[in-house]
Amino acid sequence: MAEQSSSRQIVLDTETTGLSTADDHRIIEIGCVELVNRRLTGETFHQYINPQRAIDAGAMEVHGITNESLADKPVFADIATDFLRFIEGAELIIHNAAFDVGFLNHELAKLGQTPKIEDVCSVLDTLKMARDKHPGQKNNLDALCKRYGVDNSNRELHGALLDAEILADVYLMMTGGQVSMSLAPEQFEPENDADQNEITTVERPRTALKVIEANAAELTEHQAMLEKLQASSDGNCVWLKQS
Repeated sequence: MAEQSSSRQIVLDTETTGLSTADDHRIIEIGCVELVNRRLTGETFHQYINPQRAIDAGAMEVHGITNESLADKPVFADIATDFLRFIEGAELIIHNAAFDVGFLNHELAKLGQTPKIEDVCSVLDTLKMARDKHPGQKNNLDALCKRYGVDNSNRELHGALLDAEILADVYLMMTGGQVSMSLAPEQFEPENDADQNEITTVERPRTALKVIEANAAELTEHQAMLEKLQASSDGNCVWLKQS
């Protein structure tokens, strides 16, 4: 496997036929988005998969994917090589990583694949990260979107690619660094070092400030107030001293 590059990260999510690999539940959708130097590159991996078994009714209510819609989709064996090639050497960013990694390793094991996901990539669990940062609070993806101001209005149902895109936004906000939704990272790179040190002065038109002078009645009231302050402060009215 290629040497891992710390600057390349893959935000990943899966949808499955059910909750447990112990019952031989399978992956039915994989969604991945690529970050390089904390910027979206526009590169994605997205695949629906025929699980060769029925989807639990409870799972179908969560993601809305039906058995019929997967009938003509490839099986995991047909997409495994392309998937592993896409994630190879990256850091995987996954919310509740134990679930997704467990299912991916289950699929690889059924193919007789010797490497596990952990042999191909490092894994960062954003659920653990969120629990460490926000103990005692809700830390599911919807709660994190609300906490960090990430728009998830299109998330009526779970979907692997959509959830991966949302998680990428949440991760960037949660880790507090520069957030860029640019699909072309090079657009943000300076053309040369001189550009970084150049200071541009923005000229704005300035208008003269309008001066409104106090009238005679206002001046009389002001003087009366100063004399009251003078009397109440035993002759220490600062404004009268200045005058």
